[in-house]
Amino acid sequence: MTWVTLAEAKAMQRIDGDDEDGTVQLLLDGAVAHCLTYLNCPLYATPEELANGDPNGVVFNADIKTAMLLVFGYRYAYREDVVKRPREAERILDKYRKHAGL
Repeated sequence: MTWVTLAEAKAMQRIDGDDEDGTVQLLLDGAVAHCLTYLNCPLYATPEELANGDPNGVVFNADIKTAMLLVFGYRYAYREDVVKRPREAERILDKYRKHAGL
């Protein structure tokens, strides 16, 4: 499933042309992976998919997409900064995040 398209990511950062498409896609893939890992639960495209019995799943929504785009935007703007994380995106995801049991 493509949660955020290349076109959406480029529009978010006002990137014209396709010279950076490889870099943009790499950063976008990393941003999506970061958010999925942070959520720590299966992500479903529709409520119908979730209704199939996964009590730990979450349905993809505007908050999650926004967080993915925020992480992408941060990584695009600050490519050399590999230590810091965009905390605002994690704050958005916190209400959907599943914490591991003890």
